[in-house]
Amino acid sequence: MQTTRISSKGQIVLPSSIRAAKAWRPGQTLAVVSTEDGVLLKPVKAFGASRIEDVAGCLRYKGPAKSVAEMRDAVDAEAKRRRK
Repeated sequence: MQTTRISSKGQIVLPSSIRAAKAWRPGQTLAVVSTEDGVLLKPVKAFGASRIEDVAGCLRYKGPAKSVAEMRDAVDAEAKRRRK
């Protein structure tokens, strides 16, 4: 078992072996959940689920209309590009 300390600012350092095992990089957002046994840290997904109907019209596009499948493919491709 590894240990860490709470700083005077309320910060903790996660051991590098744990960060590496979880593939957590600087800037990773973590949800902090209080449990009966202690505290649980869970990674927060960068993009939540959404429906095309909820976001239709929010982006500027000039050209022929795109199908829902083409729009989903474009959104997926951009999300993957941003995660790299």
